[in-house]
Amino acid sequence: MKLTLNRSLQAKLSVMMLISTVIPLFFLGAFSYMTSSRVNEEKTKQTGIDALGRIQANVRFIAQDVEDMSIFLIGDKDVQQYMSDFDYDSPERTRILTLIANLVQSKDYITNISIYSKNKTQPLQAPNLYSSNLSSVIEDWNLTGKKWTELYWTQSIHGPELVFSFLRAVKSTDNFDSLGFVAISINEQKLSRYLGTPNFGVGPGDVMLLDKQGEVISGSRKEWLSKRWEEMFPESLLLDSTLSSGVYTEGEGHDKKTVLYTKIPQFDWMLVSLVPYELYAEENRYIWLLTGSAVTLATVLTAGLILFLVRHVTKPLKILRRLLVRLDPNEPMPLYQLESPDEIGQLVSSYNQLGEQIKRLKQQLIRSETRKKEADIRALQSQINPHFLYNTLSSVHWIALMRQEQRIADMVGALSDFLRFSLNKGKDFCSVEQEINHVRNYALIQSIRFPGRFDVHFEVNPRAGRLPMLKLLLQPLVENAMIHGVQKVKRKGMIYVTAMLEEQGIRFTVQDDGIGMSPEILNRLAEDILQPAEQAEDATGGYGLRNVNERLLLHYGASSQLVLESAPGLGTRISFIIPAKEDEHENIDR
Repeated sequence: MKLTLNRSLQAKLSVMMLISTVIPLFFLGAFSYMTSSRVNEEKTKQTGIDALGRIQANVRFIAQDVEDMSIFLIGDKDVQQYMSDFDYDSPERTRILTLIANLVQSKDYITNISIYSKNKTQPLQAPNLYSSNLSSVIEDWNLTGKKWTELYWTQSIHGPELVFSFLRAVKSTDNFDSLGFVAISINEQKLSRYLGTPNFGVGPGDVMLLDKQGEVISGSRKEWLSKRWEEMFPESLLLDSTLSSGVYTEGEGHDKKTVLYTKIPQFDWMLVSLVPYELYAEENRYIWLLTGSAVTLATVLTAGLILFLVRHVTKPLKILRRLLVRLDPNEPMPLYQLESPDEIGQLVSSYNQLGEQIKRLKQQLIRSETRKKEADIRALQSQINPHFLYNTLSSVHWIALMRQEQRIADMVGALSDFLRFSLNKGKDFCSVEQEINHVRNYALIQSIRFPGRFDVHFEVNPRAGRLPMLKLLLQPLVENAMIHGVQKVKRKGMIYVTAMLEEQGIRFTVQDDGIGMSPEILNRLAEDILQPAEQAEDATGGYGLRNVNERLLLHYGASSQLVLESAPGLGTRISFIIPAKEDEHENIDR
């Protein structure tokens, strides 16, 4: 047997592959089952926390909306006048009823709005409300602040409704005397729709909303309503938790469950979800069945395939060996014979030689293409600058507040054209005129942000405007002139952008009359922009120039790289020249 293993590649492969494949399969199956069970539970917890976060946002929005509505009502002049008078049928009553009806109709979760005045024996409320048990949950009618009530029943045209209310005291705007309070009622059934029954990965769980006393005021299971948490789960530590959100396991055996909670601190409420452990057990049984079946099937198939393939693969390997051992990567494959006791050893040696050569060639090609594409992508990304967009949109917001509609239209239009050109449907080239218009849009946006700080003057040869060029080359230069040139002087600055035809091609120049640079700083910047953008240590101050220079070198060659000129107090001039071609594909991209 030992002699057979030493001489036969087929026997070696069969034994080694069976041992190295089948045994790990069993360990892999066991490990996969345990890992999947653990991951499944953690995934469920995380999914639950995320679901509670979304539900919390809905509840917080509704509660805040109700509180904001109460502030609006207590400040309404008709409400103030009505609550100050003793006349029940005052002129403001009709207008207030119309206002209440509109507010109730606009929010599906609001069932009623009532105004309780100390000067009147009956509350003012919508006519669709027949009766209310609000008095059963109010301990002190002399309300001085605000509070949320417990659940209580009301009777309306829709029948019995379970609601809870937000109460806010009303004080006179004239002398701050207490006039009564406003009650805004939320329909629990409508609110429970916003809570929903989220799926936590293993199945649906139960969700409930607790008030600050720990009483359930809404939830997916109606039998829990108006019950206190400590009554339903006496040994729970939920209400004693100081964390804003968390997950813990509660109960034993069939009563075991995962409790997920998150607090709503603005209202002292808490969202709680319960996921029964039976859902995990059912999911784990499915994982166990799936893992066991997969391991068994994989073992049978692996053993059969190994025995089948080894017998049939070794024969073509010998033929392949005779071809590969004669391979010279730089020449056509020669036909010479090389004997070896181990076919795989010879095959690996020849394959590695071929593979390394192919690998080097591929890496060289990939590096070249990737570097070029990444430079273009970085140019695009540098235009979609989050800070720039933020500042621009902030300016739009500011202008909107000042109600300057025309300036908003100009700014948003320029920004739209700016972004549309930056993306340009993935095209790398544009006309010189389009590139100049792109810079005009950028200058317009900046002039609105910084009025009176600079002017941009353009001088473009009409013939040059129709010629193609690599896009997104001028805007970084103009931005550099604004930030590092004219914005650092106290006077109004000028920036000159020119595009002129010469014998060598189209010469572009961006010149400013800003603070300029000393010869030492100019030389250091000139050396810095020669470094590839992804290798430069300093990503500030010269990143845009490095990016433009690298793209010029990649597409047009060394003759098109940036030329920098500057002097302290006299400004800076940056120029480059590209070939003047009628067609963008006419030997432009080198």
